[in-house]
Amino acid sequence: MSADTTRLSVPIRRRLAILRIAARIAAAALLTVLCANILYAGQAKPRRHEDRHEIDLLEEAWRNAILKSDTTAMSALLADDYIAITASGTLQTKEQVLTNLSTRRVHVTALNISDRKVRFYEKTALVTSLAEVQGTNVNGDVTGSYRYTRVYVRDAQGQWKIVSFEASRIRQPGEHR
Repeated sequence: MSADTTRLSVPIRRRLAILRIAARIAAAALLTVLCANILYAGQAKPRRHEDRHEIDLLEEAWRNAILKSDTTAMSALLADDYIAITASGTLQTKEQVLTNLSTRRVHVTALNISDRKVRFYEKTALVTSLAEVQGTNVNGDVTGSYRYTRVYVRDAQGQWKIVSFEASRIRQPGEHR
C-alpha cells in the first residue's frame, strides 16, 4: 500500500508544480494587461484635455467674431457645408451667416456665455451652452436668453470646424413670441 502511495505522490507533485507554473504565467499575463490599460488610459486623458481646451478657444473665437462682425474669423471657424437653425427656425448656410455679419443684418452688442458642456464622440465635439444676448437682426430686437448646440468635426487636416448650430430662445413665463 505504501508503494501505491509513493507512486501516486510523484504524479501529484508534478501536477502541483505544473499548476504553480500556470498560475505564475496567468498572474504575469494579468499584470501585463492591467499595466497596458493604465498606460492607455493615461494617454487618452491628456488628448481629451487638449481637445477640450481647443474647443473652448474656438468657442471664444466664435463669440469674438460675432461681437466684432469679423467675417474673416467666422469664415475660418465654419465648415463649407455649415448649416444653422436659428431661434426663429430658419436655415442659414455659411455664406448667409457671413453676409448677415458683414452687412450688420445681425448685430450683437453683448454676448455672455455660461453653462457650457462639451462632449466628445471620436472626431466630433458637441457643445451646449446658455447665451445671454443683446442685439438686433432685420426683424428687430433679439435680446434675451438662448440655449444652443454647436457641433464641431475634426477635418482631414486635423482642424476643428463648426458644421452645425441650433439655437432656442428661452421664454420667461408669460412672455409672448
